[in-house]
Amino acid sequence: MSSYHLIGIKGSGMSALAQVLHDLGHVIQGEDIDTVIFTQTPLEARNIPMYSFGSAPLSTEMIVIASNAYGDDHPSVVRCKSLGLPIHRYHHFLGEWMKSYTSIAITGSHGKTTTTGMMVHALRSIEATCSLIGDATGRGEADARFFIFESCEYKRHFLAYRPEIAVITNIDFDHPDYFSDVDDVRHAFEEMAAYVGNQLVVCGDDVQVRLLRTGNKMLYYGFAEHNELRAAGLAIVSGGVAFDVYWRDAKLDRFTIPVYGRHNVLNALAVIGVSLVLGLDLNEIKRQMATFTGVKRRFTETEWKSNVVIDDYAHHPSEIRATLEAARSKYPGRRIVSVFQPHTFSRLERLLDDFAHSLRDADDVFLCQIFGSARERAGSVSIEHLRERIPNAQLISENTVNSLGTYEDAVLVFMGAGDIQKYQQRLVRL
Repeated sequence: MSSYHLIGIKGSGMSALAQVLHDLGHVIQGEDIDTVIFTQTPLEARNIPMYSFGSAPLSTEMIVIASNAYGDDHPSVVRCKSLGLPIHRYHHFLGEWMKSYTSIAITGSHGKTTTTGMMVHALRSIEATCSLIGDATGRGEADARFFIFESCEYKRHFLAYRPEIAVITNIDFDHPDYFSDVDDVRHAFEEMAAYVGNQLVVCGDDVQVRLLRTGNKMLYYGFAEHNELRAAGLAIVSGGVAFDVYWRDAKLDRFTIPVYGRHNVLNALAVIGVSLVLGLDLNEIKRQMATFTGVKRRFTETEWKSNVVIDDYAHHPSEIRATLEAARSKYPGRRIVSVFQPHTFSRLERLLDDFAHSLRDADDVFLCQIFGSARERAGSVSIEHLRERIPNAQLISENTVNSLGTYEDAVLVFMGAGDIQKYQQRLVRL
């Protein structure tokens, strides 16, 4: 048993890691900002102590894990260094810790969290599994064989990992504050692929994925016929989507998942592909996938008056398109209203036209002010630049969000990676 202190414990990955270590019997505490964040709920449920930055009690036997969101000059990092405590960055600690497991990394520009959640839900029924999901859900199990985790490409942090199997959901240009273009992103994934010990399971429908150059074995999945694992015969059924799965042109079975959108079918194929690589019981995988209800902040639905309110983490044009497509497929004939808060100035500036195009998939569009980040609090782009590119788009604030109260029988889709939830909460209190 070890004693760990986590700097930035409320971060989604840090919170999940704290939960895993706690479940395995270690002593855990952490420090972070005082603002209440949904990521702290599972920490509170485990009675893990959380302190304000700078106020945590420290002792010489503690191992410190620092979030990548805070640099070496952060006062809490400096304080731990001055006491001589060993400090590990989140990704480096995780890379070392997972070596005792059969590790399965879920990476890609979009869809990591849902795919990881679906993978964990399916495989846990067959084998004891430790898991770390990007919605701040973590779980440790004694004598686990598998460790399933979300692997982030930002700043090439995923190069610290050596997974046995890696899923690549897609490759897209994002994080423009770090990557220069989509080629730079793809090259990062090529670097990552070189560290995979056994097999890559990748989306063969994705153009950039098909351009990957790697000596590792690759299992391609998707809808197109050139994939060795593919889905066909999609149909909206009661409570979800049904589809046939073919493996090397032989039909395996018809699967049903209780979530919507073509992107979720691709996520399911990734789970099936990993199951094939591991030689798992596909009948059990099928049964488990039929009960997967999603992860936090990904198409989370509530009813409000006669409307459906959806909370979603979508903050990139590709994710917005997928979310709106899922909403329209589940609720055909209903008015789709998007309420979008851009996250980071650099992302909006570099992808401005793509954002405008993706949001036009909604019937009505409302825009919130840009949410910055700790590393980027201002920029040369404004929300007006986006509004003027979308016909009839309107600006909205916490004080004017009640204007959405005029909708009836509509689907109100709140999207963003910042604090978009405060607008939704203000509305549903009406």
